[in-house]
Amino acid sequence: MRIPFEKLKTEFKRILTNLDFTDERAGKCATIFAENSRDGVYTHGLNRFPVFVQHVKDGLVKPGAEPSKEGGFGAIEQWNGNFGPGMLNAGFCMNRAIELAKDNGIGCVAIKNTNHWMRGGTYGWQAAEAGYISICFTNTIANLPPWGGLDPRLGNNPLVIAVPRKNGHVVLDMAISQYAVGKLMQYQSKNEPLPLPGGYDKDGNLSTDATAILQSERLLPVGFWKGSGLSLVLDLLATILSGGNSTTRITKSGNEAGISQVFICIKPNSDEQTAALIEEIIAYTKTSTPEHEGGTISYPGENTLLTRKKNLEEGVLVDEKIWDRVQGL
Repeated sequence: MRIPFEKLKTEFKRILTNLDFTDERAGKCATIFAENSRDGVYTHGLNRFPVFVQHVKDGLVKPGAEPSKEGGFGAIEQWNGNFGPGMLNAGFCMNRAIELAKDNGIGCVAIKNTNHWMRGGTYGWQAAEAGYISICFTNTIANLPPWGGLDPRLGNNPLVIAVPRKNGHVVLDMAISQYAVGKLMQYQSKNEPLPLPGGYDKDGNLSTDATAILQSERLLPVGFWKGSGLSLVLDLLATILSGGNSTTRITKSGNEAGISQVFICIKPNSDEQTAALIEEIIAYTKTSTPEHEGGTISYPGENTLLTRKKNLEEGVLVDEKIWDRVQGL
């Protein structure tokens, strides 16, 4: 089932306006949710919207809360999100990082007491559109076992790296597990096997069964022990730089709220030589022979642009059951 992008956005805004969001803030949040689905990240667009609404109703997300500055030195700033909507806080922080980079060549903004930013790639695209390189990451509730462990003790801490490019920005948006929890749920709802093993079943066997993996809570980190280590250091950095909650404290609270995030922007050289280097790297990567006949090699973000174009032309693909549920909110 496909829904026009503007209709999707309008429906989100209607619901948020009834939840004490101002018209402006409701519009911004609705746009982000709609754009996430438009770009094919359905797990953090329409599919995630009912969860966000419930968090607002439960008081975990405060519709009117604005971030407040708590400290800073040079090109580094610390902010308190005051439990406001995560996507609005994240957009604000990326804008601040851009402003700092304009004056210093680099800018770093860390925020505590914020909430889920939905699709992390949103803020990579934001920086790239402004012409800046960006690195951003967040911690989460514990939902990933450390390498060699059975119990979730690490966050599936997303990492986003973006590089602006005239012919299509390069935007890497990755969870630390082979498949994000939302993606596992998507395969589970369709009763489809994963293309590659994404975790372990209750007996400790690698599995392509999303339900078995979700039940065991043993997701497979990317790169095995390397992904486990990466998750740990991202949590360390987010917590230290923001002065906020770690995955440990977030998990003990029982809710994925009051999390910590970091947004870094770098002002690149905007000359022809830099642009040529970017094209050289991408072009060389694409010369690799495809594994399967008719296959293609894509850079991070390339398929996003193709999905965006298709969904704008044909309507945004939605899960009919979730769409019906949202319309009833």
